[in-house]
Amino acid sequence: MEQRISLITLGVTDVARAKAFYEQLGWQGQEVEETVFFQAGGLALVLWGRDNLADDAGIEGPGTGAMTLAQNVRSRAEVDEVIATATKAGATVTKPARETFYGGYAGYFADPDGHLWEIAWNPGFTLAEDGTITVPDFSATN
Repeated sequence: MEQRISLITLGVTDVARAKAFYEQLGWQGQEVEETVFFQAGGLALVLWGRDNLADDAGIEGPGTGAMTLAQNVRSRAEVDEVIATATKAGATVTKPARETFYGGYAGYFADPDGHLWEIAWNPGFTLAEDGTITVPDFSATN
């Protein structure tokens, strides 16, 4: 298996509401057959009905896997801006932005379906012009 992710699919209770939320964050998506696709750098974020997702995966209910989506940004101020925009769009702040143990600055919000997002500025991760990050060589710092 190659080390990459192509799509992240979020099971949502109301596709139209979820799409509107992400559009209020400035995302632009395409809806096809009650499924919304957002190009997100080199991968896609997909919104799909929870029941459809559970049925497709062959499980009962919405699933039990815990996860957090994360977006690294270019500054402390941008962390605050993104969280404020998400809050105006209907997100719930679960952890206000604050200094982190690694010398950065981060906070969390939950979208209307409870999917967690971490918004972080991390001085140790290089953020390219197109928004991609480069994971540092952690062995070089020891």
